[in-house]
Amino acid sequence: MRVLVISDIHGNLEAFETVLEFARQEGGFDEIWCLGDVVGYGPNPNECIARLRQFRHVCVLGNHDAAALGRVNVEDFNPEAQEAILWTQNALTRPSRAYLEALPERLQIGDYTLVHGSPRDPVWEYILHPNTAHAQFDHFDTPVCLVGHTHVPAIYHHFLSNGRPVTTWHYPEPGEVYTFHDPDRWIANPGSVGQPRDQDPRAACVLLDVKERRWMYHRIPYNIERTQYLMQQAGLPHRLIVRLAYGW
Repeated sequence: MRVLVISDIHGNLEAFETVLEFARQEGGFDEIWCLGDVVGYGPNPNECIARLRQFRHVCVLGNHDAAALGRVNVEDFNPEAQEAILWTQNALTRPSRAYLEALPERLQIGDYTLVHGSPRDPVWEYILHPNTAHAQFDHFDTPVCLVGHTHVPAIYHHFLSNGRPVTTWHYPEPGEVYTFHDPDRWIANPGSVGQPRDQDPRAACVLLDVKERRWMYHRIPYNIERTQYLMQQAGLPHRLIVRLAYGW
């Protein structure tokens, strides 16, 4: 099975549509695995949910999805994110809200565990450093765990060296291919579709050969100005609009 792995769409329909078209041109996919935060920040939360639902897919709950449902305190977010969350709460339709309400915090599919933040704290914890990643491997049983949340693509590799467990990390380049081979274990982040934060504004995604565990990382340019215009029309915070062009 070939899967399109995505995370952190954040209501950015323009980026999401571009990723879908890219994946179609690259040979298509059988299913989408979405690692959370379908909504938040961006101007098209309902449209992104509706588009995702047109495909065979699975999705886990992200922190912005939870915030849009009122499950967490908006004061846990920075001021611009708070404003965007409140806007999203008002914008969500009843079907969109029902969809988000049904999302699990964690899924296991064969050799893969899917969470938004980390296996230790599926909704909130960021994995930004190998020390944090190293502590996660006791919290899932599969060979591979897929995470989002940081908006930064990364691969953490856990293996034995001279009998001792070691975790290394790598920030992949577009077009690179990795195979998650046994007996080692892995945590992989595809980056963000709708709001990258690695100084590269292009939308990020992965095409995964599930059986072969082959991870094919991609970056795709999209019409950022269109999303910025829609955000301006919606009255979303200026800083959130500007950051899209810079990938931070």
